[in-house]
Amino acid sequence: MKWSEYTWKQIEEYYQSILVMPFVKELAEGSLSKEKFQFYMAQDSLYLEHFGRALAIIGARAYNINDVLSYMRFAENAIVVENALHESYFKDFDVKEKGKMQPVCHHYVHFLKSTAALDAVEIAMAAVLPCFWIYQKVGDYIYEHKKTDNNPYKKWIDTYSGEEFALAVRQAIEICDRAAEATTPEIRAKMTEAFITATQMEYYFWQAAYELKSWI
Repeated sequence: MKWSEYTWKQIEEYYQSILVMPFVKELAEGSLSKEKFQFYMAQDSLYLEHFGRALAIIGARAYNINDVLSYMRFAENAIVVENALHESYFKDFDVKEKGKMQPVCHHYVHFLKSTAALDAVEIAMAAVLPCFWIYQKVGDYIYEHKKTDNNPYKKWIDTYSGEEFALAVRQAIEICDRAAEATTPEIRAKMTEAFITATQMEYYFWQAAYELKSWI
């Protein structure tokens, strides 16, 4: 069994919880409140900047030159391409500014950046993978179960259920599987632990948006 197959089994319960959480259900139905989506967009825009930095650090530390190029491209996509999507959403949903990074976003980006900088690069690769893989799985699920084509969040759904994003996800999974196969059992275990932690953070990121969770 590949590392990715084994590790996904460890987070299947978390993934199923994500599919039924109010934020994702209402996003899929198009009934999510504008205020909650605005909060999510602002936090996600802040997140993507730092996620891109974590990806660039991994690229700089990767052993294989092709992996270096892949993570640099992932970083560019996170910062440039997806930020452009967010800018269009800022206009569509009247988001005035990104504002301040709130608790869950702050926790998540610092986990990713510290892992990317200080842990073995294989662990860092595993830590950033859920942001690819979970979003693609959720985007595909929503697209397959969509109830209307008039969903105000259709652009978001189309982005994460599209083939271009799926290709990047497959590439990131393949890199992690190769890295896991070539490393030690101890590093593989830490890769799985990092993947689980990041998956939990994905859940809490959406929950925080639904609850508009801010610093006290």
